[in-house]
Amino acid sequence: MTDAYESPPEPRTLAVGDVGPTVVVEDLSRRDVVKYAGASGDFNPIHYDEPLTREAGNPEVFAQGMLTMGFASHVVADWFGIGNVERFQSRFQSRVFPGDTITVSGTVTDVSEGGERVEADIEAVNQDGTTVLTGDVTAVLSAE
Repeated sequence: MTDAYESPPEPRTLAVGDVGPTVVVEDLSRRDVVKYAGASGDFNPIHYDEPLTREAGNPEVFAQGMLTMGFASHVVADWFGIGNVERFQSRFQSRVFPGDTITVSGTVTDVSEGGERVEADIEAVNQDGTTVLTGDVTAVLSAE
């Protein structure tokens, strides 16, 4: 599922333009969406009740935005180590539907403080290349 690093990168080893690990979630299922509802407590019926979802003007049920952010968080944690993340934020750009394949990746945008502070952009796209989530992260890699 991912090209995870064994451990976070050492300070002074990352440069602007470096690409982090990639997470690919293939063929997201309705079951995955319902399981996430149970885990998160997000039981909004637009995520599982097809008739109600269509009545509300949606083409079909769709995944919770926070499920997509969870995929992005996986990249961030694999790349920098969760304890090194100072800030992580994201913005939902498009809905994720059952059957979609989501690919999440990131690129270093800034390195400062002797290579210890790293900023990166995160993006999740579906199988059509549509961006479904954008975000950015700041990590502080300790020299200790």
